[in-house]
Amino acid sequence: MSSYREIVTKAVIGKGKKLFTTDHVVKVDHAPSTILGCWVINHNFHGEKIGDQVTITGSYDVNIWYSYDRDTKTDVVKETKHYQEVVHMRNREEDTTGEEIIVRGLRQPTCSNITIEGDEIHYTIEKELGIELVGDVKVKIEADDEEDPWDEIVDEASTDDVVDEELDDDFIQDNTI
Repeated sequence: MSSYREIVTKAVIGKGKKLFTTDHVVKVDHAPSTILGCWVINHNFHGEKIGDQVTITGSYDVNIWYSYDRDTKTDVVKETKHYQEVVHMRNREEDTTGEEIIVRGLRQPTCSNITIEGDEIHYTIEKELGIELVGDVKVKIEADDEEDPWDEIVDEASTDDVVDEELDDDFIQDNTI
């Protein structure tokens, strides 16, 4: 008859990804003529689990390069955007402990759309984040009923004991001439 043993190990107990889209508006000093570029840099984030929700808190810097005064001058507007995203996650395993959150940037924030409206620039940022819940789980394995035999432990004799055991008292003979 077989018996079962349990192994406790860390495993991914919940996993998902989500695309986040955020619209922003920035007012500039000069009415823009043309948008010359938009860069999103310095993306930092971390996650925290509360109940069945994961809250991701982060920030990134947005640099928008634009021309004004009928495309004769240029300027760059710089903003740091902070965000907090809430995601509902379910555990795949019911009996888990010691959960930790791993958040990965699957697609870095990028500007997907940008328009000019008077002295305002409207832009859309997209980012895709992957979330993994890692926790302790129990894995059952089948084991034989027979336990592995115990090996006999033999103490090694010290060198003094070996010499004494090999000494033959009758070895020395009286050989007088």
